[in-house]
Amino acid sequence: MKRVLVFGGVLALAGCGEAAPRPAFIPAPVARPIPTSGLERVMGQNAAELTRTFGTPDADVREGTARKLQFKGPICVLDTYLYPPKSGGESTVTYVDTRQPDGSPIDRASCVAALARRGGGK
Repeated sequence: MKRVLVFGGVLALAGCGEAAPRPAFIPAPVARPIPTSGLERVMGQNAAELTRTFGTPDADVREGTARKLQFKGPICVLDTYLYPPKSGGESTVTYVDTRQPDGSPIDRASCVAALARRGGGK
């Protein structure tokens, strides 16, 4: 009988331990706008305006209503992504991506400026 009481006491004490820790509150990620400073020659432009600024695109890829125009130069590669507005109308640039010819990162505004100065780098 003594063993039962001791065993019961041990079980009762085991239940007095700390509760499992609650996970910390993690706020939802906040979308941060991508800086567009220095990209005024590109953002919001249509395909004709891009061609006037950078010359003939090196690649013109269409997928559904989206379009990607790529411009290459000795310093960098510029990918411009054009989408039509929700209200309809002509597609314009809503996002740009840049890289050096070897794939290394490069500042987007610097690439735009370099390609614009050289007429598309050609």
